[in-house]
Amino acid sequence: MTKIAIVYFSGYGHTQKQAEAVHAGASSVDGADAKLFRINEDGDLGEGEFEALAGYDAIIYGSPTYMGGPAWQFKKFTDATSKPWFTQEWKDKIAGGFTNSASVNGDKKATLDYFFTLSQQHGQIWVGTGLLPANTKAHGPDDVNWTAGFSGAMAISPSDASPEEAPGKGDLETARQYGVRVAEAAKRWAQ
Repeated sequence: MTKIAIVYFSGYGHTQKQAEAVHAGASSVDGADAKLFRINEDGDLGEGEFEALAGYDAIIYGSPTYMGGPAWQFKKFTDATSKPWFTQEWKDKIAGGFTNSASVNGDKKATLDYFFTLSQQHGQIWVGTGLLPANTKAHGPDDVNWTAGFSGAMAISPSDASPEEAPGKGDLETARQYGVRVAEAAKRWAQ
């Protein structure tokens, strides 16, 4: 089995919904075993979860975009990865990322760039969405990749929307398809 870890923080539940869509996509790939690793409010993973990441073929990073970057809880996790970095434990694992914010842009690309840089410090192989944008007048938020994320999956959750209302179906389908793509890439890379 190809093992895919989805490591994420969610402040209000919107990014968790996106993470669950990524997980659903990755889990749907034959021969793939995906697991959610939620970073808690203190910036920590559950008992033994951090060490377990060494046994995964792919790590997908996720965080809401707050003030132009990932949440501090995700940054705390990032700092803790210096130990596996020192031993090159995560080298050659497949990597990817997703993010969510209230605004249409909200500097989500900066968060994805942060994840990309983290992956490159670890010597990982980054996978983008591989999706064309939904960018004509006929398209809208219900369409796949309406936010035009290429380096990773992006989602929009208006500031007054509950997790039941947002992200919308287009962003969730984008996240699901991204999970499929990363899992398929991890399977190919592991052969």
